[in-house]
Amino acid sequence: MEHIRCLIIGSGPAGYTAAIYAGRANLSPVLYEGIQPGGQLTITTEVENFPGYPEGVAGPDLMEDLRKQAERFGTDIRSAIAVKADLGERPYQVTFDDGNTVEADTVIIATGATAKYLGLADEKKYAGMGVSACATCDGFFYRKKTVAVVGGGDTACEEASYLSGLAAKVYMLVRKPFLRASKIMQERVLENPKIEVLFEHNAEGLFGENGVEGVHVVKRKGEPDEQHYDLAIDGFFLAIGHKPNSDIFKPWVKTDETGYIMTEGDSPRTGIPGVFAAGDVADPHYRQAITAAASGCKAAIEAERYLLGNKL
Repeated sequence: MEHIRCLIIGSGPAGYTAAIYAGRANLSPVLYEGIQPGGQLTITTEVENFPGYPEGVAGPDLMEDLRKQAERFGTDIRSAIAVKADLGERPYQVTFDDGNTVEADTVIIATGATAKYLGLADEKKYAGMGVSACATCDGFFYRKKTVAVVGGGDTACEEASYLSGLAAKVYMLVRKPFLRASKIMQERVLENPKIEVLFEHNAEGLFGENGVEGVHVVKRKGEPDEQHYDLAIDGFFLAIGHKPNSDIFKPWVKTDETGYIMTEGDSPRTGIPGVFAAGDVADPHYRQAITAAASGCKAAIEAERYLLGNKL
């Protein structure tokens, strides 16, 4: 069985940054790209808030730059998905969908989180052309425009409130006849003159020539007074949650009720010696490329210290 000093699972900003730091520390890191090589940024057209790119950069180009930097410092990058993990004792074992099982002295879990979508075909059709699952990432592109936010929980209310500082008008499409958000978030939304909450509304599809121009909605679906109509919008934001890609690690590491890996304090330590979590798989709050990269840096430094301390 192949033995690895530092195994990194995932290839978003967290995984690649961990690889850069681990490579420079001569840890000979091996990185498995996972479900989505390059992470969520590979389906983002323009990134304007990552430091070092004053003119902005296309998401795939940013991730390609990070990949090249990781390779420059000796990272062995492989294409496979982790399907099973045994973190019961060191060396830890991880099995991949190509049939290979490797053992590692340190493991950095950077598998990310997947945004939940409604399942509409138009969500894929207009990906990067008006459909987004991150208001903080993409809200800037909708200054003085009209947008819709789908969801009725705290996340949706936060996204709508954030967008109201940029957009001219924000609609909230809420499936239920009430908001599930905390009282303070409900008040913030309902008192905001730029936000209009459309209760008992479902999105059925999107339309537009070169991007989103509107949404097909149904009001009181399945009821005798069901209504169908079109709402003109420029942007469509999903805020119905994320699913952390942590399932195979749950028997070994602590997770919250949603599945986010819980780490010790402000560190990437999972509670299992030599196993660290970085990026969106352990971050239910920020989910930004720059915070993911920072946590990847922390994880690699912790891995180096662990190896050194245990003379591995």
